[in-house]
Amino acid sequence: MKRYSVLELSENVFLVGVKDWNRKVFDALIPLPQETTYNSYLVIGKEKTALVDTVNPGFEKKLAEKISQVIELKSLDYIVMNHAEPDHAGAIPYLMERNKEALLITTEKGSSMAKTFYKVSEERIKTVKDGDIIELGGKTLKFIEAPWLHWPETMFTYLVENKILFPCDFFGAHTAFGFFDDEVEEILIFAKRYFGEIMMPFRNMGRKALEKLKDIKIEIIAPSHGPIYKNPERILGAYRKWIAGETKEKALVVYISMWNSTEEMIMTMVETLLSEKIEVDLYNISNSDIGDIAKDLVDSSAIVFGVPTVLGGMHPLAITPAYLVKVLRPPLKYGVVLSSYGWGGGAVKQALEILRPTKIELVGALEVKGPPSTDDHEKIVEMGKQLSNKIKGLS
Repeated sequence: MKRYSVLELSENVFLVGVKDWNRKVFDALIPLPQETTYNSYLVIGKEKTALVDTVNPGFEKKLAEKISQVIELKSLDYIVMNHAEPDHAGAIPYLMERNKEALLITTEKGSSMAKTFYKVSEERIKTVKDGDIIELGGKTLKFIEAPWLHWPETMFTYLVENKILFPCDFFGAHTAFGFFDDEVEEILIFAKRYFGEIMMPFRNMGRKALEKLKDIKIEIIAPSHGPIYKNPERILGAYRKWIAGETKEKALVVYISMWNSTEEMIMTMVETLLSEKIEVDLYNISNSDIGDIAKDLVDSSAIVFGVPTVLGGMHPLAITPAYLVKVLRPPLKYGVVLSSYGWGGGAVKQALEILRPTKIELVGALEVKGPPSTDDHEKIVEMGKQLSNKIKGLS
């Protein structure tokens, strides 16, 4: 009985991965409002067969059953590990235990990880390097090393005859909706969110990867999370902008407020920026999705932090977005920190300590005791105008 619907993506190329409708958080940090997928692709040649990437632990049996609807599992010759993270490589031990002859294809660094994480023996690993190919019989797999996208062992696999790129996490999106990009209305929003969360710190390596791809004819991009792109230029064009660090005349405003004093300060800043025709994305940390904040870090010129003092430092919920700015390395140019306190300050000092290693230019910082006064609001208005001029390139 054929229990599952297995999509033939292109001639003798089948989507055998799974949709995880129950996963709500990734890496114990990132909310998944539309869940996610673990895409795995079966490529059948005249002589040999290959599986490109596998699935997250817990879905091994389902993957094996989907493969078995197309070919016998024992006839699988190669398992390609583009990336060693468990959501893509977690089923490797299960499959290799049930098929004693299949070889694992990976980079040299991937080989070390496969031995450590998945206990794959040396004799069952075939390492490849940039430009190497494997012939399946009428199907040619070409391998493209893409280190640090987003682990050191990462590579892409290109199916020459079908002109399909399998880039694993690169070009991915966390959504379980649809199979193809034109079936998900907000696909670029989810792709941008994913880029901000995962790929933004590695823009230099992403630039090198795009350079390697520029002379390759690509008709389909099949990532390992989210929909498959039948119009590759849709995601390629977006990635060129994001990797280049192109920003808009936009400020990301992130705040939390305990007794409304910090919120009053933030709202004065927001009104000033809007009056100066600056796009504003506003997030109250207490009820916001950290993935949305990461998304808007991708193309914001400036960030405004509003954070009250708690026990001599930043409010605990504000530390995470501040830390994300530090580690995700977005193309932000300018920053402002606004804070209020009751009996003792300290939030601004801690915020600046976290942000100091970044290249963000501090346009201003203001820390007030209790509710902001009329004079404080006037200072914020002036600070907002200075920030607007910086964003517009007028000063």
